[in-house]
Amino acid sequence: MPSQAILDVACGAGRHVKFFADRGCAVTALDISDEALQAVQAHSPNVRMVQADIENAPWPLSGETFDAVVVTNYLWRPVFPKLLASLKDGGILIYETFAVGNEMVGKPSRPDFLLNSKELLSLCADLHVIAYEEGFLTAPDRFVQRIVAVKRAGKMLASSDLLRFHL
Repeated sequence: MPSQAILDVACGAGRHVKFFADRGCAVTALDISDEALQAVQAHSPNVRMVQADIENAPWPLSGETFDAVVVTNYLWRPVFPKLLASLKDGGILIYETFAVGNEMVGKPSRPDFLLNSKELLSLCADLHVIAYEEGFLTAPDRFVQRIVAVKRAGKMLASSDLLRFHL
């Protein structure tokens, strides 16, 4: 794992940034919040910080690829093609976020921010799935989907294929 290039999208307080940086990885922390990135920088000074609004502005890392892309507790469907394009051949996607049903136990509760049943599997249809879970977790109570998948060499979903999953 050392010297692997890791992208943590919507990194927030930097829990995963710190985990990978402490193991010698070259981590890029991406978040909209400059305040969050400053907090991450305080405990992980060798991490590359990228402050960007990936929902309303161009993807800030065009052309860059990573050995792993990590996303937790964040969903913005239009950016999914960029996440997949950011994976090197053989790169690993680690993604966990809220799913339908979460509206019964807390926030987020808007359908825009909740994955439909098996949606994460569909979005990763051209990746090799290593692990997938969908269901209810406690402490705190929440409904989630999780996936760990590997990008196969030379294969990517076309943007048009991705769009059909969330129209």
